Amino acid sequence: MSCQFLLLLLLSVGVSAVEVQRPRGVPLSKRQFYEEGKPFTCLDGSRTIPFDRVNDDYCDCQDGSDEPGTAACPNGSFHCTNAGFRPTFIPSSRINDGICDCCDTTDEYNSGATCQNTCRELGRKERESLQKMAEITKEGFLLKQQLIHEGKRGLEDKKAKLGDVQGGKKDMEAKVEALRTVKESAEQPEREAKERHLKAWEDQKALIQKEKDSARMAEVFLELDDDADGFVSVPELLSHSELDPDADGSFTEAEAQGLLGGVDKVDAVAFESMWSNVKEKYMSESNADTPAPEETSREEINEPVSDNESDQYPDDDIPEDEDDDDEEDEDDDRDEHDYKTPPTARTEEKKDDDEGAMPPYDQETQNLIDGKNRVIVIETCKQILFNFGLGICFRNLEKEISFDFGPSSEFAYLYSQCYELTTSEYIYRLCPFNRVTQKSKFGGSETNLGSWGKWAGPEDSIYSVMKYEHGTGCWQGPSRSTTVKLTCGKETVVTSTSEPSRCEYLMEFTSPAVCQEPPSLEISSHEHQEL
Repeated sequence: MSCQFLLLLLLSVGVSAVEVQRPRGVPLSKRQFYEEGKPFTCLDGSRTIPFDRVNDDYCDCQDGSDEPGTAACPNGSFHCTNAGFRPTFIPSSRINDGICDCCDTTDEYNSGATCQNTCRELGRKERESLQKMAEITKEGFLLKQQLIHEGKRGLEDKKAKLGDVQGGKKDMEAKVEALRTVKESAEQPEREAKERHLKAWEDQKALIQKEKDSARMAEVFLELDDDADGFVSVPELLSHSELDPDADGSFTEAEAQGLLGGVDKVDAVAFESMWSNVKEKYMSESNADTPAPEETSREEINEPVSDNESDQYPDDDIPEDEDDDDEEDEDDDRDEHDYKTPPTARTEEKKDDDEGAMPPYDQETQNLIDGKNRVIVIETCKQILFNFGLGICFRNLEKEISFDFGPSSEFAYLYSQCYELTTSEYIYRLCPFNRVTQKSKFGGSETNLGSWGKWAGPEDSIYSVMKYEHGTGCWQGPSRSTTVKLTCGKETVVTSTSEPSRCEYLMEFTSPAVCQEPPSLEISSHEHQEL
């Protein structure tokens, strides 16, 4: 343990060590290719040159490997050792250009530029940042373990509840079916009693109508029998032009004889067989002789005011009762409309009055309608509604369990939750496993930026990216979609949103569920700095 502490202490203050000798700009990993005193072979194998031509400010190798410390080769690269910080490579064109690119200033060895070695300070800041990130990762991972425990327990509870609901749903369906049978049995006597009552009323109406039809037939026969000889003949029919079968304005004897069944005359008994051909067209002689009531013309109803009456009031002194007169005029218009009601409508009303309304139910039928069987019907409806609620609960549980909440259900806590981020213009709302929306801060409706699609991270980290698709369509563009990038954090929060491409949104989201187990101290002790 003391050795590990000493190692961390040395790393925190910086390690002083002897630098391995090698040509300027050569990384330690390629030191073996640059042995002083031996010919140098270009790293691409294109040629071999004396070692004294390495870094002589003249490019001999096509790959620029002979000039790692000068700007002679346009395709060369210079290695910054950056002791105390991270080593890096820069293009050889930046060597001695008067700008400090390496934090250890080694790239400006011959330019005269004033540079400060900032590697230790940069290393210190990076270590602090890495330490902070390590602490966040550690705390986040601990929270993730709790989320995994709660997610697994919640998933097990929901599966158990789903089983209970499924069993209860089957039991309830059986009960509802039984109650439905009871309901139908309870309603059957009532329905049959109503049908009997209606049939009796229909039979009674048919009988009344038949009696009326027979009476009218006898009346018409007497009217057509002009000579009262007990027969209706062809000449007697011809006096009624409205009976012309083809209504062509010429009622012939042959047509009249056809109405009588091909004979010249019929008695009252035979007239009954031809009654159907006559009754719809026949016009009673008494009605035909009665003059139609004269309609009062609009001009007569709204008679103009006489000159004497109009002179009673000057033009500038009209009485306040003028509005009342207008209302009376409206009443007159309504009366006029009533007066002009078509005769057919009044005839139908009279017909209904003659037949009368359907008589009330008998006491036995009324008792069935008002009886206690209604309670059974109501209870059945209640049970059906309750069963409908169970169905919804079942579907919701089944849907939730079907989601991929991660290998250990660590993302289950996000389900049915929503997280918002407010910018200068919009309020963004992320509801994991549901959808992403955008709404203006100044009002208006929400815009759907995509509905849950899938996990879309790389193969080795698939749970690091969420994809939401098929949102509201853009004007003359594709449907909106959102990519949500998840990073490790102690809190669950949306940190940023952007629109890198038209109708394609990017959202940054932190969650402890993303945190991976931090490396142990023993693993970190094997890391080293290149000097």
